[in-house]
Amino acid sequence: MSSTSQTVVRSSDDPDAARSQMRGRFDEVRAQTMRLVRPLSAEDMGAQSMTDASPAKWHLAHTAWFFETFVLERFDAAHEPIHPAFRVLFNSYYKSVGAQFPRSQRGLLTRPGLDEVLAYRRETDERVRAVLERADAGVLGALLPIMEVGLQHEQQHQELLLTDVKHLLWCNPLRPAYEGRAHDDSAPAPEMRFVEFGGGVVEIGHTGEGFGFDNEFGRHRVFLEPFALADRLLSNEAVIAFVEDGGYERPELWLDKGWSTVQGEGWTMPLYWRREGSAWLEFTLSGERAVDPHEPATHVSLFEADAIARWMGCRLATEFEWEHACAPMPVRGNFVEDGLLHPLVASDDPEMPIRQAYGDCWEWTGSQYRAYPGYRAPEGALGEYNGKFMCDQFVLRGGSCATARSHIRASYRNFFHPAARWQFAGVRLAKDLTG
Repeated sequence: MSSTSQTVVRSSDDPDAARSQMRGRFDEVRAQTMRLVRPLSAEDMGAQSMTDASPAKWHLAHTAWFFETFVLERFDAAHEPIHPAFRVLFNSYYKSVGAQFPRSQRGLLTRPGLDEVLAYRRETDERVRAVLERADAGVLGALLPIMEVGLQHEQQHQELLLTDVKHLLWCNPLRPAYEGRAHDDSAPAPEMRFVEFGGGVVEIGHTGEGFGFDNEFGRHRVFLEPFALADRLLSNEAVIAFVEDGGYERPELWLDKGWSTVQGEGWTMPLYWRREGSAWLEFTLSGERAVDPHEPATHVSLFEADAIARWMGCRLATEFEWEHACAPMPVRGNFVEDGLLHPLVASDDPEMPIRQAYGDCWEWTGSQYRAYPGYRAPEGALGEYNGKFMCDQFVLRGGSCATARSHIRASYRNFFHPAARWQFAGVRLAKDLTG
């Protein structure tokens, strides 16, 4: 997560208009976080199901901490800490800011209570709005980009909040729903076809229009060999066939570390799936239900995605192939604003040669998360947002059903460790056209 050289709100255009636009965005993003926690109890919001996940209450506090630390401390000369202890309790990984409370123990923070965290958010919001209102044109030039980073950061935490809550509720033997929604059996997915690309020298990276995190810059040239990309995400039907063919028992299909993980963790199917007799069941944010064979497979690791692709005689796309193929596609799809919080069957849309490019499921690529040519982490604490994580992780593209529509773009680079399964991550097949 990072600072940026671009922002969607520019003070140079019209300071009053820029201020008004930022105020509207700030209010909407902050309100969306509160809407997402509305179905949760105080007990739900305080629990932590694993080290990779955080309690919803912590997400609420940390996103307020971000604005206090990077906006109020810099732009409010009279600012005094709202709660001095919060500087440590809700600092995630910004070592240049100071100490952090251990991530693995966030679920032990029964105090401060939920009411105190909510009051902290309200106080932070009031102070940030006051800073924004009194900022002149010169201050706005520095303030608006930082606020935009804060809002994009909060949208990332909105998605993490949902995926963390899903894992938490799945751990509960009652399998409670986050929100109850009826599920209608879907129509079969359109036949999967491959779209061919001729390769050659292509440009990759943020174009400079609108917001972008630092890891999306700078734009550079990459040579691609001819390749083909599946026109939709892989379905549950294919994964069931992989499982029934003994895919989780065949070491020749797996990367070495993936096979070790399968053995060590006892994986036999995607996360949130189980088998009851001949029935395949999966846990969703609407509760447990039958696996829909036509929906995109999700909650698989990079290791699983790679093994399934190899079993099908294919591979995963590189992030550069994905961006070259999907950048021309309009950003439309199944996002958090649609309220479904679950992947949908691909539509047969002739205007979208690459369907489900955005939304539904993040798509694992075969690319390790690395810096683009010429990358330098920004100075200051915000320079810790992205660059220091460019090790032992893989890139995902396209967003998911838990991603905000306004948050995604073709150049967006998400990244997770290859064994991660609790995110809405799926599979798009690719294959070579040469050799």
